[in-house]
Amino acid sequence: MKVLLMALPTFAMVTPLACADDLQPQPDRFFAEEVWAKVGELSCLECHREGGEAEESSFVLRQTIPLQGKSLNEANRENYAAFRKMARPRKDGLPKLLRKPIGELDHEGQVVLTPQSSGHLLLGEFVRRLGDEKKQEERGSPPKPFFAGVTMVNDQSLLRRLTLSLAGRLPRPGERDLIKKDGLDEIGPVLDRIMTEDAFYQRLKEGFNDIFLTNGYDGNGELILSYNHFEKSRLWYQKYDLSHIKDEKERKEALYAMTREYRKAIRNEPLELIAHVVRNDLPFTEIMTSDYMMVTPYSARGYGIYERIKERFKDPDDPFEYLPAKLPALKARNDNPVNGPLVQESKTRFYPHAGILSTFQYLRRYPTTETNRNRLRARMYYQHFLGIDVMELADQVADAAAIDSKYKTPWMEAADCVVCHRTIDPVSGLFQDFYNDEGHFGPRQDGWFKDMFVPGLEGNDLPKEDKWRALQWLAKRTAKDPRFAIAMTEHVWYVLTGRKALRPPKDIEDPFFSARRRAYKMQRLEIADIAKRFAQANFNLKLVFKELAKSPFYRADGLDAAIGQPDRKAELHDLGVSRLLGPEQLERKIEAIFGSPWGKLKKEMEILYGGIDSKSVTERLGEPSGAMGAIQRIMANDLSCKHVVADFALAPDKRRLFPKVEKNMVPGVLPVTDLKIRKGIVHLHARLLDRRDSVDGPEVDRTFKLFVAVVAEAQKRKGIDKRETYHCGRINGKQVDDPHYTLRAWRAVVTYLLRHQEFLYE
Repeated sequence: MKVLLMALPTFAMVTPLACADDLQPQPDRFFAEEVWAKVGELSCLECHREGGEAEESSFVLRQTIPLQGKSLNEANRENYAAFRKMARPRKDGLPKLLRKPIGELDHEGQVVLTPQSSGHLLLGEFVRRLGDEKKQEERGSPPKPFFAGVTMVNDQSLLRRLTLSLAGRLPRPGERDLIKKDGLDEIGPVLDRIMTEDAFYQRLKEGFNDIFLTNGYDGNGELILSYNHFEKSRLWYQKYDLSHIKDEKERKEALYAMTREYRKAIRNEPLELIAHVVRNDLPFTEIMTSDYMMVTPYSARGYGIYERIKERFKDPDDPFEYLPAKLPALKARNDNPVNGPLVQESKTRFYPHAGILSTFQYLRRYPTTETNRNRLRARMYYQHFLGIDVMELADQVADAAAIDSKYKTPWMEAADCVVCHRTIDPVSGLFQDFYNDEGHFGPRQDGWFKDMFVPGLEGNDLPKEDKWRALQWLAKRTAKDPRFAIAMTEHVWYVLTGRKALRPPKDIEDPFFSARRRAYKMQRLEIADIAKRFAQANFNLKLVFKELAKSPFYRADGLDAAIGQPDRKAELHDLGVSRLLGPEQLERKIEAIFGSPWGKLKKEMEILYGGIDSKSVTERLGEPSGAMGAIQRIMANDLSCKHVVADFALAPDKRRLFPKVEKNMVPGVLPVTDLKIRKGIVHLHARLLDRRDSVDGPEVDRTFKLFVAVVAEAQKRKGIDKRETYHCGRINGKQVDDPHYTLRAWRAVVTYLLRHQEFLYE
């Protein structure tokens, strides 16, 4: 338990970011950045803190990232004083600070640092400096402000980034005017409007599926419904009356379509719960505590509750109209003694819903086995809802075989095992009513394991009277845990940036350890501060989107401050947004710019282009592979082929790509024509790449030269077809004339621009 509890402490009394660098520990920066960061925080704090195993010793330390209850400076001074006290000279040899960590002087923690290791040498240097009069250069000087030299994205580009990312569209003129007038002050109100659009909820569900992966459970959608409890209803579509469709082929197609929609509807229910909570401005804690689930007319039939709630649906034939509903307590098919455990106890007569935790989809996505004993579910609970990766925090056992041979139940006896199992196993026990790999209700026939820590949460045992609603008991406590707000803020950060929040560096041998630690610390302060405001706003998740959108961590653009400075590069590497767009996002961007999607990235090429299936492929690619590069080339060619001629066929005021040029404008004929072509290029740069180039800027020069070169090359050749190609140049079935090769030159330009990083990345 100690590992988990120290990992993400509760809320900080956080000072604004602009002043955060002024809170660097005093009075000794060497202590703060070397001794504390590389030894105290990583090796000592785990035990020598309130709640740790050495809390009764005279050497008690305070957490500093983030901090609860005390100011940062106060905690730093206390830690410095504690180390200084341990560094006092002793008559019988070296000070305690140098002997205790290597296992001497009856140190109960045994060997924490090996003699002459980097950490031990740092402690020796600290002792030496205390004995000498400090030189000025040893005291250290405050670092530069964290964002010094970092360029922030301009307000209009920020607006475009947000509308494309969250709503899959370009900014509207009214939104541009508001931002032009009042800048960042209007980002919040604009986002409020964006977060009422259906496209935002599509993006929200997509992002949270990346996190929870509930779409990726095994089998068909309706397999979450157990045969024992839903025998008569789970396959309702097989008996659905389609006699009004006379043609047998059409009837079969209708049945197949109904089956697909039913399976999709039921699979999406956990994500629809998230959308429902956010759309209705409910506290986001309801994804844990809601005493209902989301159903559609189709999935309600599968659960056997359609007749009870059918009047609430606006359209009983809409397979994707979701509304909240309660499931009755589960009963087995018959009442013989064998099925006794399959009858669900409930004091309310309803299934004890606990938000996402109790959904059959979540339980099936993270199954259990006889040896795992729900520990995977406990691990995912900590990761998803408290932001703690148990596998990352737990120490690796050096000799598991030796421990197995020494102890009958090592997870309850061996110190190396108990440190995690004391926390994980009680949470595992809270899932005991779902002891199977299918996500179905089904307690273990012999009762829960006696050779495990009793069900509960971090020192609080589950009361016997709450056993029937164990997951509700867990969810209620999770909603009150400050780590929940921090974890949800981190999830929104992931949705916005495609990157997980930073974790503290562990390798003190890394030459950039201090820089990476500072980056983690500054981001952690920002996340904790936003999480605090999130909780104060009754857990309205929309506030987190708005606060992160205004954050300098999200708005960072240019990193000129890092040029030639490796330490600063390590500090600033995680700022801003510079991620490869996923296939869904790229399709939405294409549709926003061109008016229609490409269509291939959400079908046959989705996984090849770095997408996920939520099952075997669960992480998106951040860097393009060779296959992705090929797809980018195909996409650029296809889009220019499809849209260039079609755009020129419209009236100028209807064109998306070429409102300022005509297809018969040939370069090099008249200066005024060249100027118009350049203006057309400026427009393309703005629409496709969000660039604000001047007509004589270097990027416009480069694109103009490409256009000129394509036309000139065509003029040199004999026998060039005077019409656009058959596949790319037809309007109403007829090939379009292109006597000067300008249409094909514009196609080359668009193809060239669509392969730019500014188009393919966010």
